[in-house]
Amino acid sequence: MTNYQGMRSRQFPSKISTTSFVKLYILHLLKDRSFYGNEIIEEIKSRLNDRWEPSPGMVYPLLRNLEAEGYIVGWWDEPDKRSIRRYRLTDDGYKHYQRILLQNKEVFEDSLKIIQSVLKDIYKIKV
Repeated sequence: MTNYQGMRSRQFPSKISTTSFVKLYILHLLKDRSFYGNEIIEEIKSRLNDRWEPSPGMVYPLLRNLEAEGYIVGWWDEPDKRSIRRYRLTDDGYKHYQRILLQNKEVFEDSLKIIQSVLKDIYKIKV
């Protein structure tokens, strides 16, 4: 389990914010191909077995921030209409993705162990 230098974690069960999780997932998706905003939302929802989806109010500001930071690049499918903006990962974005991927791995593993312990102890489910 992660050593937080004697600090107690008040966040349960995960130590990663929803915004950080969605940012990681956006970069993860964009490393393979281009997506537009609603497509990202639907893809995350699908990959999480329809159990959760990020809101447009979270995804679109994250896309704008990632683009401003140079981690992704966006373009309009139809520049005259400006209706669908696609995004892809930049080289700097891939490097950033690799950094935050490593930073968050242990956090997800810790969260999984906590959930497994709860299922085993409280619900008597073998995990």
